[in-house]
Amino acid sequence: MKPIRLLTACNGIALLLASGWASTARAQAPSANVSVFAAGLNGPRGLKFGPDGALYVAEAGSGGDSGGFSCEQVPSPVGPYHGGLTARVSKISAGGQRTTVVDGLPSGKSSLPSGDTVGAADVAFIGDQLYVLVAGGGCSHGNPDKPNGVIQVDVNHGTWSYVANLSAFQAAHPTANPGPSVDDREPDGTWYGMVAVGDSLYATEPNHQEIDRISPTTGKIDRVVDVSPSSKTWVGPTGITYRGNFFFGNLAPFPIDPGSSNVFKLTPSGNFKVWDAGFTTVVGLAFDNRDRLYVLELSDAPGFPSPGAGKLVRVNPSGQVEDILTGLVVPTAMTIGPDGTIYISNFGAAPPGLGQVIRVDITD
Repeated sequence: MKPIRLLTACNGIALLLASGWASTARAQAPSANVSVFAAGLNGPRGLKFGPDGALYVAEAGSGGDSGGFSCEQVPSPVGPYHGGLTARVSKISAGGQRTTVVDGLPSGKSSLPSGDTVGAADVAFIGDQLYVLVAGGGCSHGNPDKPNGVIQVDVNHGTWSYVANLSAFQAAHPTANPGPSVDDREPDGTWYGMVAVGDSLYATEPNHQEIDRISPTTGKIDRVVDVSPSSKTWVGPTGITYRGNFFFGNLAPFPIDPGSSNVFKLTPSGNFKVWDAGFTTVVGLAFDNRDRLYVLELSDAPGFPSPGAGKLVRVNPSGQVEDILTGLVVPTAMTIGPDGTIYISNFGAAPPGLGQVIRVDITD
């Protein structure tokens, strides 16, 4: 079977797992150190704590009915997409209460029977200012007037505006090996993770295989690294974090080959190398205050993603790798709270309303 790449692959997850959603949701029971922090979310993706101590969650939304535009479309069976302004960012209080920070963001629904979506992909703060990485925009996602990009949000009024147009940047600055084969190209990209470092934002895009720097004050976009020439096999950077240098994970081609994904170390100047190998479908990374790296895996099973096969592992400074939590259902992102507790977007590529954020309290 021909390998399927990241968000062509991710867009197929709900279809591949549709028969297992209900039974898996009933079967999953929190352990002593795991609890559901928030539920009823619409495709939870990236999440970060704000300066107010609340958790902010990007949600992909449910797409819409807009489509059929005369532009390059995502190939079938994933495309064409149907766009709408249904993505949002939610704020979760310490008690788990959800409120909407901003809605009406671009969202695209695939043509798969499951209708998997892309929308708000991640969030980040620089000071008190909230920024959102938009992945559901652009003509190829059914939203020609709302490109993929980075937006800034007025959290007090729920309004937003663009600071950078990533759709235009990718069109004008193609990567060396952007994955242009007829079965997996995403013209507007499938932006995934974002982290704030200093006064800049850094975003990963797996389909075209790049990591870019965005200045929210000027809107200038610079490519930090084009990952595509580095390997004969598609890499696809996904989750990203910063600890003196950048660290990013990758999904690797589908069908899943357990142990085929890596964690890479990336300098701000664009040099990168494998930092640790042997992971599977990496979608999130985070360091704790003891320099231990937590790695979130979408599905640690061969073939295609399986309900309940998501996993959280930890890499100790000694290099020892240990399983922390298994049984996750299509997890998509993670963050560590100010108190050291881990928060994970679970059911992240599931139908709207099934998404949840789980809280994982680790005592050792």
